[in-house]
Amino acid sequence: MNPTSGPEFTIRPAVEADVPLVLWFIRQLAEYEQLAHEVVIDEAALRELLFRERPYAESIIGEHAGKPVAFALFFHTVSTFLGRPGLYLEDLFVAPEARGKSFGRTMMAHLAGLAMERGCGRFEWSVLDWNVNSIDFYKKLGAEAVDQWTVYRLKGDALSALAGNGS
Repeated sequence: MNPTSGPEFTIRPAVEADVPLVLWFIRQLAEYEQLAHEVVIDEAALRELLFRERPYAESIIGEHAGKPVAFALFFHTVSTFLGRPGLYLEDLFVAPEARGKSFGRTMMAHLAGLAMERGCGRFEWSVLDWNVNSIDFYKKLGAEAVDQWTVYRLKGDALSALAGNGS
């Protein structure tokens, strides 16, 4: 993945030394989404997700004038209907002081380019239904809500029980 540059804005792949920074961005996003109480990840777990021999996810860092101001964390999915991989954006965050300068759009364009480069048939993400600013931003990019699908999630005791590890 080649870095993307603009007027004093550069996007680069996160490296292992960025783990504390990526974790800081994750916590900032969680605060913004009013979900800080759900963040349990630590540096060791994040390092394992991003930098093991076969990583589960990837991250990019957006820097303005050499200062980190944005990040994204993403991973591959598969569409059996398309017979192609997809790119799923788990997290995107632009620091409040850096908003309104098209950095978020540049990050999304970079990821879209990466998806195309990797032969992906889809680039998807989820957004909280109350997050009108993000929804408007995504619509301006040309994204469409997939209203006919509902996300379901197993976690904690329910996940363990289904896996046969609980009662």
